[in-house]
Amino acid sequence: MKRSSERFLTTHTGSLPRPGDLIRMMYAKEEGVPVDAAALSQRVAAAVDEVVKKQVAAGIDVVNDGEMSKPSYATYIKDRLDGFGGAGNSFVYQDLAGFPNLEKRVFGDPGRSRRKTPACNAAIRVRDPQAAQTDVDHLKAALASVAAQDAFLTAASPGVVSLFFRNEHYPTEEAYLFAIAEAMRAEYETVASAGLVLQIDCPDLGMGRHIQHADLSLAEWRKKAELHVEALNHAVANIPPEQLRMHLCWGNYEGPHHCDVPLADVIDIVFRARPSAIALEAANPRHAHEWKLFETVKLPEGKLLIPGVIESKSNFIEHPELIAQRIGRYARLVGRENVIAGSDCGFGTWVGQAAVDPDVVWAKMAAMAEGARIASSEFWKR
Repeated sequence: MKRSSERFLTTHTGSLPRPGDLIRMMYAKEEGVPVDAAALSQRVAAAVDEVVKKQVAAGIDVVNDGEMSKPSYATYIKDRLDGFGGAGNSFVYQDLAGFPNLEKRVFGDPGRSRRKTPACNAAIRVRDPQAAQTDVDHLKAALASVAAQDAFLTAASPGVVSLFFRNEHYPTEEAYLFAIAEAMRAEYETVASAGLVLQIDCPDLGMGRHIQHADLSLAEWRKKAELHVEALNHAVANIPPEQLRMHLCWGNYEGPHHCDVPLADVIDIVFRARPSAIALEAANPRHAHEWKLFETVKLPEGKLLIPGVIESKSNFIEHPELIAQRIGRYARLVGRENVIAGSDCGFGTWVGQAAVDPDVVWAKMAAMAEGARIASSEFWKR
């Protein structure tokens, strides 16, 4: 992770709006309609080039490929790994259970309703070792014509894979997690060996509490979270912490979120993960207050925070002054060099998801860049 001693850098969580024709191609692929693989790859490459240019134009310093090649940040692994051929999974969102009309609306999202989550019913092995390298190649080609400060690619954590894909093969949860970790290691190391920053997406450490393990006590769930971090650390053992960032998420859906586990109940476990940077939700109404946690919790040496200063489920464009205030709260508590401005979550978590209008997404990004400039003028006075 590139740190700045001159100003606040900006980044985002990973997924960005996809072009309409690419969405239609990926819908077809998910639904089993024959799609020309070469044509799809070419369209993904072009979309990556487009989205990188848009990020830079909006003032984003640390850019990525927008996850153009993936049907979602987690379920893409079914196309890259063997072992997932069982029946699809179903999910109970604890916070939505008391609001049935809202639950229907959330699960009726065009992207979410199409997601495929086949259970693990055989030994997990890498099926497509070239896929991660293709992602690297597409991003590097796009970076050649822009002046970005840094670049990253995202990948699913072992824990979030276990959340979405039910285990019907391995004898224990631990065996399943570490089998996933071993299989994902190749993708992680491919990204890192290319000199890019690797972001590990870890909704299992937030959302997993009220979706996967709502029936457990907090103490019991924390033990599960600790196991997930152990599996993650095992999978990235060969990658320097400075080349790793992780995203902590409570679910990128427009729900009540009143069952979200508080950041205070998981932050110590998150700090044990090897990644040096932690991206977390800090703008939405359920987690915007948690900056105060760092009044009493010390950021470990070598770590940095990427707080969300723009929300990912609202078409409100945050005022740059508000964004500057949000950045400033964290900078005063953990140090200005330890803060990079980010988004709460992605803007295209599932192919076809459109909670925020694509044009508004880029206006939000530009507002974040302006807010970072305002905050920088206060914290790095010239």
